[in-house]
Amino acid sequence: MALNKLKFNSLNVTPAASEGIRFNSSANGLETASAGGNVVKIAATTASSSASVSFTSGIDSTYKEYIFTFNNIHPQTDEKNFVFNLSTDSGSNYNVTKTTSFFRAQHLEGGNAEVFEYVTGDDLAQSTSDARISNLCGNDSDQCVSGFLHLFEPSSTTFVKHFISNVNSCFTNSEASVNLYMAGYGNTTSAVDAVTFKFDSGNIDSGTITMYGVT
Repeated sequence: MALNKLKFNSLNVTPAASEGIRFNSSANGLETASAGGNVVKIAATTASSSASVSFTSGIDSTYKEYIFTFNNIHPQTDEKNFVFNLSTDSGSNYNVTKTTSFFRAQHLEGGNAEVFEYVTGDDLAQSTSDARISNLCGNDSDQCVSGFLHLFEPSSTTFVKHFISNVNSCFTNSEASVNLYMAGYGNTTSAVDAVTFKFDSGNIDSGTITMYGVT
């Protein structure tokens, strides 16, 4: 089988950051173009005895997916749930109607009490309440929550706003590693333009939340 050859002057592949090589629109040469799938850091907030961490700018039609990472989120008060909510009015109100599902895998430090279960009490059904990301995190000096949440196309005015989170938490007095999964959607066709994170009681003692956009 013969190989097709491209003329040298049909190549336009000057190296550039975050670009890949593709066929041109005429399918007779190669060119460089955005590789896509790049993660762009937009903002980061480090809590210090903060009631909440909110992102009220930077969430717009620039990106169709946003990622929020949680790095060592430590509660000020023991046995509290790490939660989030959405806003359609730039953070004046965090009360978007949501339906979610929630399950977890758990293992105690003593090697017992292995659990893999759906947690009915931590889900929502058409509720404006805060959605739980992690439940009953301890506030010992070495206990915290870490993980991420994906929010998909928040600026859409056609579709509901899907989200998925996965975190690992150090469970309260039982000293357990708990891997928690939550997913759901904000049941609104209005554009979501702000997101807030907090514990359902007490402040965020410390930790960093970073927001990225995905191209």
